[in-house]
Amino acid sequence: MTALCLVGLEPARAVDAVNVRTDAAAIDLTGVVELQTTEADRVQVSTAPGTDGIIRRIEVRAREASNNWAVFALANSGDEQIDRLIVVPHYQMVGSGMLWPDLGLSRVVNITPSSGDRPDRQDSATADVFRVTLDPGTVITYVLELRTDRVPQLYLWEPDAYKDKVNSFTLYHGIVIGIAGLLSLFLTILFVVKGSVMFPAAAALSWAVLVYIGVDFGFWGKVFDMSAGAERVWRAAGEAILTATLVVFLFAYLNLNRWHVRYAHITAGWLVFLAALVAVALFDPAVASGIARLSLLFVAVLGLGVVIYLATHGYDRAVLLIPTWLLLTVWVFASGLTIGGFVTNDIVAPALLGGLVLIVMLIGFTVMQHAFAGGVTHGIVSDVERRALALTGAGDMIWDWDVSADKVFTSPETEAMLGLKRGTLDGPAAQWLEVLHPHDRDRFRAALDGVIEHRRGRLMQDFRLRTPDGHYLWFSLKARPVVGTDGEVVRLVGTLTDVTEFKTAEERLLHDAVHDNLTGLPNRQLFIDRMEAALGFSKADTTIRPTVMVIDLDRFKQVNDSVGMAVGDSILLTLARRLGRLLKPQDTLARLAGDQFGLILLSEKESNAIIAFAETLRKTLRAPIAFNDREIFLTASVGLALADGQTSKHEDILKDAELAMYHAKRIGGDRIEVFKPAMRARKTDRLTLESELRRALEREEITLLYQPIMRLEDRSVAGFEALARWDHPKMGRLSPAEFISVAEEIGLIVDLGLFALERTARQLGIWQRASRTRVPLFASVNVSSRQLLRHDLIHDLRTVLARAGLIRGTLKLELTESLVMENPEHAAQMLQRMKDLGAGLALDDFGTGHSSLAYLQRFPFDTIKIDQSFVRMTSRGTRPVILRSIVALAHDLGMEVVAEGAETESDTVELYQMGCEYAQGFVFGEPMTAEDARALITVERAAAVR
Repeated sequence: MTALCLVGLEPARAVDAVNVRTDAAAIDLTGVVELQTTEADRVQVSTAPGTDGIIRRIEVRAREASNNWAVFALANSGDEQIDRLIVVPHYQMVGSGMLWPDLGLSRVVNITPSSGDRPDRQDSATADVFRVTLDPGTVITYVLELRTDRVPQLYLWEPDAYKDKVNSFTLYHGIVIGIAGLLSLFLTILFVVKGSVMFPAAAALSWAVLVYIGVDFGFWGKVFDMSAGAERVWRAAGEAILTATLVVFLFAYLNLNRWHVRYAHITAGWLVFLAALVAVALFDPAVASGIARLSLLFVAVLGLGVVIYLATHGYDRAVLLIPTWLLLTVWVFASGLTIGGFVTNDIVAPALLGGLVLIVMLIGFTVMQHAFAGGVTHGIVSDVERRALALTGAGDMIWDWDVSADKVFTSPETEAMLGLKRGTLDGPAAQWLEVLHPHDRDRFRAALDGVIEHRRGRLMQDFRLRTPDGHYLWFSLKARPVVGTDGEVVRLVGTLTDVTEFKTAEERLLHDAVHDNLTGLPNRQLFIDRMEAALGFSKADTTIRPTVMVIDLDRFKQVNDSVGMAVGDSILLTLARRLGRLLKPQDTLARLAGDQFGLILLSEKESNAIIAFAETLRKTLRAPIAFNDREIFLTASVGLALADGQTSKHEDILKDAELAMYHAKRIGGDRIEVFKPAMRARKTDRLTLESELRRALEREEITLLYQPIMRLEDRSVAGFEALARWDHPKMGRLSPAEFISVAEEIGLIVDLGLFALERTARQLGIWQRASRTRVPLFASVNVSSRQLLRHDLIHDLRTVLARAGLIRGTLKLELTESLVMENPEHAAQMLQRMKDLGAGLALDDFGTGHSSLAYLQRFPFDTIKIDQSFVRMTSRGTRPVILRSIVALAHDLGMEVVAEGAETESDTVELYQMGCEYAQGFVFGEPMTAEDARALITVERAAAVR
């Protein structure tokens, strides 16, 4: 220690001295301690003013190269010498913290006084204790060299008072540890005696609590002479183990595996996570302890919810556990208040640990209720009584036939169910034949005769019994013969069960398996089966010439989207009934798919009659369908295939009819087409295209190209428009015009749209992070009507934006005028929600639709895209007028303008002079891959830097 001032060290200001009274047993110095951190291994301190009023300056050098210090001053204004103990606890639950808690260790390396003898360190496993002596009339400043950057508590104790406090807490700790040890031992013995899974879980919990409070009370440190660092590891591991045993107990006691197998998976995963925490505690006890404390809170709250939920569902174990688990939850919240520093009493921590032992004791009492509940069953149940009890519990009816007396007895419930008088079914076995269904009588009689003849076996028979009103109920009879001493069957005894509901459900399932649920018509499987039968008949009888028709409604998906699914189903049902009225008994009408019907025509054999029938069918479908105050008109494309005796497989003739139908649809719809072999020779048909398009996404054949959109002011890349391409393995690269309409009809446009949205957003994020320009890049994606009508679009958009992390407004969704005007009210709501999520909105192909300017003001578009037909107009006098009008309108509405179809340099100059902000077209480059687009951005950025 020296009084010199070194260069580079800034001395602390003088501290205020705390007057030590002889009548004070303990003084809390925590609030008056000044903490300092230095860069060097020494500190300069200005002492408290002495009795002479002089402030001195001292310098203290660290013994362990520490740079954390604490300073306080004590004054003895009396005329007696005072001996006191400076006490700094190693670990305090109070204020230790939830995340990265302070688990405590030896905090004070050394104490240096400003004058007098150096304080003597006293032996203590739970605190840093130093004995100091204050002479009368002295003021001494103490500098504490710290191992940590904080001092949670610092007390000045009168030695005897501190000894009494330590002794009292030692006695309390011993009592609590003793109770916890006895409880753990008792629950372990209970587990050995009973063996149920809940008892080892309760025993493990009690041992975990014993270990935890033993560490907290410093008991294990005294027994095993652990270092301060080892105690931190044990404390963190103990908290993780305590949480794990609580999870195991809750799972075992409530038998959660019986409720759902997912509970077992969650519990196993949780235990693996907590086991990993024990390993983490070896390297970073603070992190492990913080996570374990959060897990304990989660277990308490979630466990309380599970217990209450199961209790409300009548689970007795959960009802008994509610008070105990509620107390545990209160204990967890009280502990949270304590470690958060909201409750600072010295007694609260020992009280909480004692309360934890009491909670485990309550858990033990709850477990013992189940261990000894119900007592012991007295008496022995005979085999006959056991069988009678089982029969009563099963709820079956008795059926007994005394063969020698030819008398049948059945339970009164049988006659009550059938609505018969008591005793109607008691009598000769032949009497049962009168109430049996005619189709079941011979089978029933033969079964009885077979058992009597063979004198062994088991009778299992399902039959129907008639009620007085004429309908039948199904019963299942299970009986065995009783053989007498002479080897003959004397009785036939068994049970009778009502299986009417099961049989009805079975018949319904068989019907539903081959019929359409909506229309009741045969489904595709039954249609094919009947078609095979018809083809078989045609081979045996040449006069039979089956005709297969496939009927597909035109644009029904658009009708379904506009009026709703419920009305669409009603329309299908109406059309099915209309078609059914045209058929004769030998014909078959089936529903093959959503809006597709199949027909096997056997009643007409001549070609002219078949075509006339098909024309009548087409006109029937064209008749308007009334819906509220409007009429809906539908047309259909009909494909015919005639069996010529050479077609051996039903798949071929059905495919031929479908090819003819798709040919009719392709050339405009509302037509009848007869199959011709030339249709089969097409390079690709509609069916093939549909099936291949469904697999195109899975095979990654759909790719995105990006056409640059240029800023006309400085000819820099402002963004890109995403354009889909299909790299067909046989036909090469297909443009959207060749497959988008097919995707819309078969419902695949939603998957394609989501694919384009996700891929473009991810790519835009990569570009934005790579370019980091002052004005961020944007990208545009087209939205179809099917996507806009889906409520899932908002959820999909929210997910895409959250994952990509894009700048707000840079992912633009392009919608056409005709699309938003199909349902302007719905479109306005959806667009506003998309805008609120952070997406940009562009009105595509502006000027080509039939929009209303009044509605246009309501839509929250930020960009208008001028259709390329206006940019490429050959009339040079008209084009500038139209383009200027559109640009002026967009600017008045607060929107930016993108012109499509710029092909020459003169186009770009003229568009810029008109006030157009952006343009895209082949003059700036064709659609390119994502890699080429990134290279373009990189080159432009490098040029800007130069």
